[in-house]
Amino acid sequence: MKKKILLALSASALVVGAHAADKTKELATHTEMGYIQTNGNTKTRTFNLDSKAQREWGVHGLNFVFDGQYAKDRDTTTKKKFFTELGYDYAYTPRLAFSYIAGYKYDAFSGYDYQAYTGPGIKYKAIVQDTQHLTLEANALYSQDKIENPSETTSYAAYLARASYDLQINQNLKFTQDLSIRGSFEDGDNYFVYSKTALISKISDMFSAGISYKLDYANIPQAQYKTDETLTFNLIMDY
Repeated sequence: MKKKILLALSASALVVGAHAADKTKELATHTEMGYIQTNGNTKTRTFNLDSKAQREWGVHGLNFVFDGQYAKDRDTTTKKKFFTELGYDYAYTPRLAFSYIAGYKYDAFSGYDYQAYTGPGIKYKAIVQDTQHLTLEANALYSQDKIENPSETTSYAAYLARASYDLQINQNLKFTQDLSIRGSFEDGDNYFVYSKTALISKISDMFSAGISYKLDYANIPQAQYKTDETLTFNLIMDY
């Protein structure tokens, strides 16, 4: 399965390289980092990294997302998860684009060894204004899940619906909301919801401070807890 994912990611990159236009936009990156350590009556370590990168070549675009969290309570690991996704966009118009994505998710306490998916879709910029942006995306996917107990691998046709909203409240304060649902076409009870709500305050041209609330919901019977919630305070770097 990992070979299939790597092939899908490589294919997306090759398509971009083969058809890239002369006009390009420089690589833009957004990185959020948070770390909390306590000692004494409690001894904990919590670390999170949320990173995005995007580059455009004329009508072509490539974007990459990584979101990872790790936590430890004394000698016991309490959270160990990461999610990564690579996407390719071909813009038909300034607002409408064809998209192709490939994603992989690992969560040590979710009941899965891994979850992976890939497939085409469309992306539409519903709101394009100076102070706010709303992007809607829908994809048809081939999904594969490796379940821990009982140990088995399932493959199925799936969908992904996603919305991303940004609001520039003032010159130095920004609100963002990402919401997505991914699920099986055949089994309506097999679905996953992700939400991230954030406030970002600008410190300088490159650095910001932010607070974010993430909700990761899995509607599956093998998970001990269906909802995983994370509140983080982050140092953010844009360059």
